[in-house]
Amino acid sequence: MVEITQTTVYIFWAAAILIFGIAEAVTVQLVSIWFLVGAIAALIAALCGASPVIQIIIFIAVSVLALVITRPLVKKYISPKKENTNADRVIGQIGIVTEDIDNINAAGQVKADGKIWTARSIDNSIIPVGSEVIVDRIDGVKLIVKSK
Repeated sequence: MVEITQTTVYIFWAAAILIFGIAEAVTVQLVSIWFLVGAIAALIAALCGASPVIQIIIFIAVSVLALVITRPLVKKYISPKKENTNADRVIGQIGIVTEDIDNINAAGQVKADGKIWTARSIDNSIIPVGSEVIVDRIDGVKLIVKSK
């Protein structure tokens, strides 16, 4: 059986801190920061003379606690925020086709919300000039429309 010395334990936790720190630096995704904090707490426990079992319990408890406390904050700052624009208000409105809508030939324009938009039909049908359409969604800078 392998004997675990205090020096071995210190080296183990120092290596864990180093590995979690490198993983965090490489990914820049906040995937291992919680384990880094747990490993630091476990190393402090080892330096205070705690048994290896207590160190592992401290590592797990502190890692989970750090995750539970910080995850909502991290998620708030990392998740992309959707910027609503005034263009969204055109969805659901009725527009008038000003140029035949033909998806195959990549042609078509609709006047909606007082502006001329490039348009495509939702079902690939050809919609003639003068037809009323309903705006289903915006795809990039194009309106996706359906016949009224």
